[in-house]
Amino acid sequence: MLARFKSAYINLGIHRQMLLLISALMLGSFASYLLVLNMVYNTYDNQMYEKTSELLNMSSFEIENQLKDMENLSFRVVTDEQLQRYLFQLQQETSIYEKNVIRKKITNRLVAFAGSEKFVYSMLALDREGELMFAGNREGVPAGMRPELIRLAQQHSGSNAWYAGDKGELIAVRQFKQFSGSTFTLHDLGTIMIRVRIDRIVQEQVESSSGSQLIISDGGKILYPEQLPLSRTIIDEGLGGSKPYGVIAGNSESYFSARIQSPYTGWTYLHMTPFDSMFQRVIWIKQLVTFVFIGIFLLALLLGTKLSRSITHPMERLLQKMRTVETGNLDQLGELPADPATTRAQNEVGLLHRTFNRMLRRIRELIDENYAKQLVIRETELKALQAQIDPHFLYNTLESINWMAKMNKQPEISRMVEALGFLLRSSVNMTDKVIRLEDELDIVRSYVTIQRMRFEERLNFMIEVPPELGDTLIPKLTLQPLVENAIHYALEPKIEACHIRIRAWREQDAVHIVVEDDGPGMTVEFLERLHQGQVQTRGKGIGLTNIIERIRLTFGSDYGLQIQSEPDVCTAFHIRIPYNKGELYDVQSAVGG
Repeated sequence: MLARFKSAYINLGIHRQMLLLISALMLGSFASYLLVLNMVYNTYDNQMYEKTSELLNMSSFEIENQLKDMENLSFRVVTDEQLQRYLFQLQQETSIYEKNVIRKKITNRLVAFAGSEKFVYSMLALDREGELMFAGNREGVPAGMRPELIRLAQQHSGSNAWYAGDKGELIAVRQFKQFSGSTFTLHDLGTIMIRVRIDRIVQEQVESSSGSQLIISDGGKILYPEQLPLSRTIIDEGLGGSKPYGVIAGNSESYFSARIQSPYTGWTYLHMTPFDSMFQRVIWIKQLVTFVFIGIFLLALLLGTKLSRSITHPMERLLQKMRTVETGNLDQLGELPADPATTRAQNEVGLLHRTFNRMLRRIRELIDENYAKQLVIRETELKALQAQIDPHFLYNTLESINWMAKMNKQPEISRMVEALGFLLRSSVNMTDKVIRLEDELDIVRSYVTIQRMRFEERLNFMIEVPPELGDTLIPKLTLQPLVENAIHYALEPKIEACHIRIRAWREQDAVHIVVEDDGPGMTVEFLERLHQGQVQTRGKGIGLTNIIERIRLTFGSDYGLQIQSEPDVCTAFHIRIPYNKGELYDVQSAVGG
């Protein structure tokens, strides 16, 4: 899948690639922004929960301290000696009048307890006969609720029990257990019910912030407040959520909820804070950043489109020119309108256009130059055809001179003419680039024959080459230039005779050929300059560098030419070639012969 997407992306045009890349980068940036923003919100939510949890813990601690005081109050009531005695007498007495008197005393005692407690609505005592005695607020406990309260007290067997009514009542219930002095009989004497003002406890202990609500639940009923400030659906969602905090969306407003559960009573404390008012500035900043990002995204797309067009449009024009060049019709390039802004631009696209234009100009120049060369070649071929008669005319003339020399009994002139003819034929015929050593020596002999007519007995020439080396292959015109060089630099400056000798020998798989003379020789400094090509020779024939290169190109870098010279003694040109008798065809194929 990834390879297919990559292939599809590569095959898109540059314009679409840039737009897709810019969109991907912007969307990636926006996703990163949302991720960071979500992390910030989560961090802020955690901090809000921690602060709210601290507030709830403090609130629940203060509330439950008051509830513990209520439990202590119920304990003091049920362990009060007077109430114990009155209730025991009430069970023993048979007179109705005396019973009413005792109940009056119990009521007065309850008033004494309830009068000093500001968080008590009323205090009710229920004897074994079901008669109710109360102190405080006259709103008592409904008759239908009393059996349930009695059962709750009996279940706790003297311990305090809390009862939450349907209308937000909170009642502390405890059994009167009989005891006499230090002896506990634990007989049931009745039930004490204390109606606690939970709303006053909460209002006094908890500082309410603007809009926030505290809700207390025992798991099934709402203990506080009596009148629910929010819908029961929102409250139930806050009480039953999977996380102890979160944002609950209402019909008109959202709320940030945080809850804790008391380990003492098992009640759940739920704190609800209006989310919109608390996060109004944060939401505004989030919306602002979102709109700014959308604006930046659209601006980036617009600028990206312009940027890609500024690149692709000149490239499309360049591609159009290339297609015109591909058709071979270069004349149409002048008809295409040029864009001065593109050609003058100093960026890569402008450089590409200028380079392409220079290439086109160079192509035109090469075409014109090639056309001119073709005309010159045709003219040269024509002249060469016209001049083909010249060598034949020259050879025929030399043959006529040779015939006349023989007729006039001039053998020296005849030999000179024959040598000159052979030398000319060998020089002009360059078909064979590699020849036998014996053939190369024949060229040298012809050259020396002509030079002896000039220098006579001053030229002393010798060849010492074994016959078995005659078939050794050597590049054509290798020895003749060396002999010519010896005559030029060794014989001409001298008055006396000059000895020039060619000798050869075989050493394993190599053949050594030396052309030496006893001329003035060369100094070491002159030899170094000669090897470096810094000496301008006087000759116009084949140079030493040419000979060295041809030997190396023919046989390899292990073979070549070395010069040995001693001033006023001698000069020797030492050639080393492979012994390759009978391999003329292979060597000629290797050098392209």
